[in-house]
Amino acid sequence: MKKIACLSLGFLLVLPMMANAQDKEEDRVKESGDVLRDILESPDKGIPHDLVHKSECVVVYPSVKKAAFVVGGSYGRGVMTCRTGEDFSGPWSPPTMMALEGASFGFQIGGQATDFILLIMNEKGAKSVLKSKLKIGGDASAAAGPVGRTATAETNAVMKAEILSWSRAQGLFAGVSLTGSTMRTDDDANKKLYGKELTAPDIVAKHEVEAPPSASTLLSELTKVSPHHQN
Repeated sequence: MKKIACLSLGFLLVLPMMANAQDKEEDRVKESGDVLRDILESPDKGIPHDLVHKSECVVVYPSVKKAAFVVGGSYGRGVMTCRTGEDFSGPWSPPTMMALEGASFGFQIGGQATDFILLIMNEKGAKSVLKSKLKIGGDASAAAGPVGRTATAETNAVMKAEILSWSRAQGLFAGVSLTGSTMRTDDDANKKLYGKELTAPDIVAKHEVEAPPSASTLLSELTKVSPHHQN
């Protein structure tokens, strides 16, 4: 009886910790959606929508603290959603949690937070990041994305890049190069969010889970702006 009582007590103590971990990831998903909506809806400083139409996946890292990169070169956390279907032509998938590691972003010295948006522009880049770590600029070519809803995207650098990236800090929105950093899926965060062991392909390609309510803004905004893939 004592053993049963101890196990029951331990379970009751663990439950709040599990709930708090899930809430933290839910907040990250929601914040990612808010960041993406603000940037895509911006009339003059946003991301060209034609690039979103051509992208396979969208990655958002909200509120990356610059101090974290100064102390130990740590990482930021965010989410990725990809178009579903064998040829990435279907609707946007539930989000898989992501990590950004090993980066030194130059101007990122200080305490303010920076939002990062990345578009993965082809199937090779999408499949690479879904199954393993991807070194930006090494495993996949990268470029700073053009700014402005109507900005031209017909430059050689943009057209050849597998990953395009932007940053927003203190109201300043700009294309930014993340070359040298590593992007990977965060399976621990996926477990906290969905309550079971899941890989990124389980979430994006195999449709093993439904999108959490916290992803409503993220997915509805992408569906509104770019419901269909354009090669």
